[in-house]
Formats: sequence, structure tokens, C-alpha cells
Amino acid sequence: MDHKLLLNFAIQAGEIMLRSGAETYRVEDTIMRILSVYDFESIEVFVTPTGIIATIDDKNIEMTTKLKRINSRTIRLDKVALVNDLSRKYVLGKISLQDAIEELKKIDKISPYQPLILISVTGLTSAFFTIVFGGNYKDFLISLSIGIILGIIQRLFINLQLSRFLADMLGGFLVGFLALLLTSIIPSTNFDNIIIGSIMPMVPGVAITNAIRDTIEGNLLSGISRGVEAFFVAISIATGVAIALKVWLPF
Repeated sequence: MDHKLLLNFAIQAGEIMLRSGAETYRVEDTIMRILSVYDFESIEVFVTPTGIIATIDDKNIEMTTKLKRINSRTIRLDKVALVNDLSRKYVLGKISLQDAIEELKKIDKISPYQPLILISVTGLTSAFFTIVFGGNYKDFLISLSIGIILGIIQRLFINLQLSRFLADMLGGFLVGFLALLLTSIIPSTNFDNIIIGSIMPMVPGVAITNAIRDTIEGNLLSGISRGVEAFFVAISIATGVAIALKVWLPF
């Protein structure tokens, strides 16, 4: 077995999972599972939200270490599930290493949902959360409109490769400003319910969940870093909304 090829496969699988929003402990477990196919004397894996380090050593090979830097992360749980399933099939011997590598490349190239679908889902998420928080049908329609506009702006921010925190701050400002503008025009509406519902698509729910799960699993560094990331994202959203409120309601 080519141990370097195996290590590259394991690292690439972990990279795809980490970039797609997987928990740190799940990435470590997947890499360890893949490398354990060959009975190395020593296997060490260390994963953080921004990097992967893996080392293998055996009396028949030279110690080999590989480091992979993770520069960007998103939410693609479909890829996490596919890579996890592929790793299990490989460990069980249902697929060869070369075939697994080719399958992994196909998983990495899976296209995201179409922009129209993402924009529509953002609008519907905002609208239905507004209903959950006590809004009426007018609030629902306003949040739907704001969510659609927010989805379009988020696509623009992604294309411009804007900083996550700046994008969330601008998104929060847009939501707050549009909510105040539309509720001033349309009577019998509640701008607080609309704002709360409309910012929900930006809330870092996965980051918060992963921070808690990583901490519970004992990965304190990853848990703390993900928690801090989620905290600053929430602060960015709140700052954007607060600026809009201050501009619209100076006193």
C-alpha cells in the first residue's frame, strides 16, 4: 500500500468535511478510521477549525506528516454525509483506494444549490420565523420581501469574497433599515418581530452547535474558537441592526 497516497486521501476527506461544516471530532474520527486500515505503529491526528495535521509512523516506512490549511468554511452537510459514508465503505473494503480517491473528487465538485433556491429559502425562513415570533400576515409578507433581498445581497457578498463579519454587519443593517422603512409605510405591522425573524438566516446556529459538541467531546481549542467565531458573528449582526435603528430613530 502507498502510505503517502493513503495519507493524502485521509487529509483530503477531512478537508472537505471541515470546509463543509463538520465538527472537529468527526473530522478526526474519519481521518483516524481511514488511516487505521493499515496497521501503522503510530497514528496522530490534530484538527482545528483552520487546519489539519496528521502523522503516520511505522518500522517499514519513514515518519510522514502532512499539514493542510483551511482558509474558508461553509455549510454543506450533504458533503459531510457523503464523505463519511465513503470513508466507512473504504474501511470495510467495499471500495479500493484509487476508486475512493476518484469518488472523493466527485464529492468535492458537487455544485451547491442554485442561487434562486437559496434566495427563496432565505425569504421563506425569514417569513416563517416572523410568524413563530408572533407576527401577523403583513409581517409575514414584509419579512418574505426582506429575506429575498437579503438572499440576493448575500450572493453578491459571496461573489465579492467579502469578510464574513463585514457581510453580516451589512446584512443586519439592511434588515433593520428595510424593516423600519416598510413598517413606516404599511400600518398594523410590528418591526421588532420582523427584524428578529429576518435576521434568523444569518444566525450562526451550526457554529454554536459545533462549538458545544466539540467542547463536550474534549476538543477545547476547537470548541472555544468556534464559540468565539459564533459570538463575533452575532455581534456583527446586532451591530448592523443597531446602526440602522440609530440612523432611523436618532432619539
